[in-house]
Amino acid sequence: MVTCYLRYVIDPFKLAEFERYGRMWIPLVERFGGKHHGYFLPSEGANNIALAMFSFPSLAAYEDYRARSMADADCQAAFRYAEETRCIVSYERSFFRPVFD
Repeated sequence: MVTCYLRYVIDPFKLAEFERYGRMWIPLVERFGGKHHGYFLPSEGANNIALAMFSFPSLAAYEDYRARSMADADCQAAFRYAEETRCIVSYERSFFRPVFD
């Protein structure tokens, strides 16, 4: 299993738009075989950092999701929404191997 960790720098004045963006992606990741662990929005501390995590059975399954998402109309709509609202300033992606009981 591989977990994708996304750290976003967001526009703190567009928190509602970013939350809508996150809610768009949760079912999309699930549709493509992933398990979404949620978006984590600013509460205390920095007001412009948000996180998201989701897992796939393997890095190959994640890569398949990425390729298929580029041709999916709903995924493209989510990408466009973020671009149009400019709620995301930047992001970085890292991968981890989770350990569960």
